[in-house]
Amino acid sequence: MGMQLQDLLDAPELRLSMLHDEDGASRRAIRWAYTTDLLDPGRYLVGGELVLSGLMWRRTEADSDAFVGALAASGVSALVAGEGLYGFIPQDVIDACAAYRLPLLSVPADVSFGDITEFLLGRAAHDRISRLTASLVRQRQLLSAVAAGRALDELAMQVSHESGPPCWVFTSTGRIIVSGARSLTDADLDTLTSAAMAAERLPTSVSNDGGDIYSVFSIGSSLRRHRTLSWYLAVGGDWNELPAPVLDAFGEFAAIAALDKTRREEGQLIARAIADDAILLFEDDSSTQETTTRLVQAGVDLTQGLVVVVAEMVGRPDLHEIVRVAVSDSLHLLGVPVSGIDSTGAVVALINSTSDEVLHTLRRALCRLTPGLGRSQLSVGVSSDVTGASLDGALRSARYARAIAGTGTESVQVRSASELSSSILLLGTVPDELRKTFTQQVLGPLLDYDARSDAQLIRTLEAFLGCSGSWNKAAEVLHVHLNTVRYRITRIQELTGRDLSRMDDRLDMFLALQSL
Repeated sequence: MGMQLQDLLDAPELRLSMLHDEDGASRRAIRWAYTTDLLDPGRYLVGGELVLSGLMWRRTEADSDAFVGALAASGVSALVAGEGLYGFIPQDVIDACAAYRLPLLSVPADVSFGDITEFLLGRAAHDRISRLTASLVRQRQLLSAVAAGRALDELAMQVSHESGPPCWVFTSTGRIIVSGARSLTDADLDTLTSAAMAAERLPTSVSNDGGDIYSVFSIGSSLRRHRTLSWYLAVGGDWNELPAPVLDAFGEFAAIAALDKTRREEGQLIARAIADDAILLFEDDSSTQETTTRLVQAGVDLTQGLVVVVAEMVGRPDLHEIVRVAVSDSLHLLGVPVSGIDSTGAVVALINSTSDEVLHTLRRALCRLTPGLGRSQLSVGVSSDVTGASLDGALRSARYARAIAGTGTESVQVRSASELSSSILLLGTVPDELRKTFTQQVLGPLLDYDARSDAQLIRTLEAFLGCSGSWNKAAEVLHVHLNTVRYRITRIQELTGRDLSRMDDRLDMFLALQSL
């Protein structure tokens, strides 16, 4: 525990007296001592100091309000005023401290400020030695526990039991590695991962909707470019208010957790190599006996329902390991996925689950990466439910869905093959340049007209086609008069040269809208 005001009051050699007390003042922490006789020392204070002053700044009673006000605004812990100048502490100084709710202590003329500073230095050195000794003991205990094979969960419970606050270890996608004394909700994980991804530096503090405060520490590197691959430690309470020994204990646990993470990753190297080989064979021909054998060796149960996931960082195949870790972490909520890298650098994952569960899980988990992706875009495609005999088609449909996801503008896009019509799936196979040319040819006049006049022709066209060509329903969706819809559709046909009563023109318009 750090130095507190009560420690000074308890030191008989200092003979300090409390002239103005505040609730809990004796428990106020002292960060350091600062001696001053400036009327406004605010620029030299950062908060938490014990300010020592001989009152040389006091010329009039009004000076007391200015001096004490500056101390209070800087967040100092207390004022120690010397009696040497006046032989007592003037009442206006006491009144100012009461007005600003600042604890005031007096020191006799024969006790120097140097004696107080020396006392603080001695206590600080003693505390540091005690913390170092306790830290070395804890480190030996933790390392011995790891060598004995104790799980990270057990060590977390031990550290929390000895230190007080509960703790959790989680990944950037919200996968729980170590569960604390109580379960974290999805909303809690959203809050924690957002703080971990977005903070300028770690540790940082954050509160959930219920007002619970958590501190988030990095496990391993805290550099922002590594955060999407990192583990994190969440501790109950604000780290700025936790005692130093508690911070030490959790810092040492974080170091042990980093070792555990490295050990797990090394243990996965062989499994990843097997998965990579299996995915390459699967990509080439899913029907051969060798492919089937490799998939089974990698951990795929071909007798149960399967879902195929294809994911990549758009335009960045070199980031496939980040994508693999993110997808695998997310899918671990549903089981143990098999994930490998295909010939294009995309991640292909197979898991025994349903497409609805996979889609919901990936969208919830992967969106947590958004603050850490910067300008990168993660696109993910999910196949429909299949059996082992239909894996080839599932891979193709997942790739089509990923291609469509890659045309979006959000940082994380997850699309399912079941959400896409056959025409949209077909459009996903068209080269980007050709698709852009097609869209410009069909919708270019409308886009230009809307840009000039804000006529909302594109929005009207979307509503009209979405309502299967119903004038009345489109008017309801757009909240405009029926005649307004009729006028806009007529203008659309004039500008594009298309006839929306013809099925082929409607289809062209629909496909072009999907390509925007």
